[in-house]
Amino acid sequence: MERYAWKAVVKPGMLEEYTRRHREIWPEMLEVLKAAGIRNYTIWNVGQELFGYYECEQGAAFAAQVQADSPVVDRWNEYMKDVMVMEMDPETGAQPRLTQVFLME
Repeated sequence: MERYAWKAVVKPGMLEEYTRRHREIWPEMLEVLKAAGIRNYTIWNVGQELFGYYECEQGAAFAAQVQADSPVVDRWNEYMKDVMVMEMDPETGAQPRLTQVFLME
């Protein structure tokens, strides 16, 4: 199991809308994430900054590929463009992965 962390920024005045959309996340989006082997997915914010974390049961590369191949993920990303700014890795099509510097288990 690999851990994956990402960051992004919510556009000014859009945090409430960002939060609402995640409370009402599409069932088909959840299915893609599950098919990608993603578990324990959480997103936090501080001010306008977002931090996301999830665990990849079949590895981060597999999770990224499943998401990159999904038209549902493409639709979700388009749906979220008006509320957030997220850089995407041109090689993987996913959020740039943060580097882990500490882990206490």
